[in-house]
Amino acid sequence: MQLGTPDICDQYREKLQVFPPVFKSYGGCKSVAAQIETLKIYQDNAMFWEVLRQPGLGRVLFVDAGADYSAVMGDKMAVIAVENGWYGMVINGYIRDTAIIKTLPLAVWALGSCPMKGTMVSEAKLAVNLSFQSINIEPGMYVYADEDGVLLSQETFTEFDDIFNQQHRLISKN
Repeated sequence: MQLGTPDICDQYREKLQVFPPVFKSYGGCKSVAAQIETLKIYQDNAMFWEVLRQPGLGRVLFVDAGADYSAVMGDKMAVIAVENGWYGMVINGYIRDTAIIKTLPLAVWALGSCPMKGTMVSEAKLAVNLSFQSINIEPGMYVYADEDGVLLSQETFTEFDDIFNQQHRLISKN
């Protein structure tokens, strides 16, 4: 039996925030359990590139791109994320190059896809509290995500970590 986000909800309901079902899964990994980092941008993905070039340390990057309809991430950024040890991303915005991204050992959730990338004209802020989709997100929280949904918690549920990251390890070896 495969355990997933429904099992976490059954056991830890009071300790969770559950995202509404607006995010689509695009990565090659369909589940992830990791600590998070946060980034706030608007159409400008220059800082996003910079963050992905830093050691990911098995974390998931939450990016608030303001749900603007332009892509803030593509295949080249996804490859850099994998090379630097990021496990995944949850993007309040859009991505492109989805056919390639789904082949990578990376968990990616976004609002959708858009072939047009944004401009590089605005500021970005790293390691800030975010709020999107009525969810409050802080650096250092923990994410548990799979095909059933995206969950956030202030604490880790270690009994689920290996199960959620098993696919990541298998794809990474190939």
